[in-house]
Amino acid sequence: MREKTKINKNRDYKKIYSRGKSMASPVVVTYLLKSKLPAVRFGITTSKKIGNAVKRNRARRIIRAAFAELKNKVKNGYDLIFVARSKTCFVKTQDVLKDMKIHLEKFGALK
Repeated sequence: MREKTKINKNRDYKKIYSRGKSMASPVVVTYLLKSKLPAVRFGITTSKKIGNAVKRNRARRIIRAAFAELKNKVKNGYDLIFVARSKTCFVKTQDVLKDMKIHLEKFGALK
């Protein structure tokens, strides 16, 4: 069984932001860093620029649902951070999924 864990520590976020690769679209920004762990770890960031708590929570739900469809296709040993943008809470999960898939294919993180 493959582990999927969340990134919770601030130092992990900072490390991925500074050392990792990034790719942006109008809907989501993806940060990726190769790790030595045998699992895929991911985190979601939403800032107050997106809107009130309702919009931020919707953006997180959309990103989480899109990644749930992709998580079994991601190679082991990667740390991922998805940053919501202002359009994220207004689009469908399939739009975010399409952008995530493009980003991960360009990074070479998909099986």
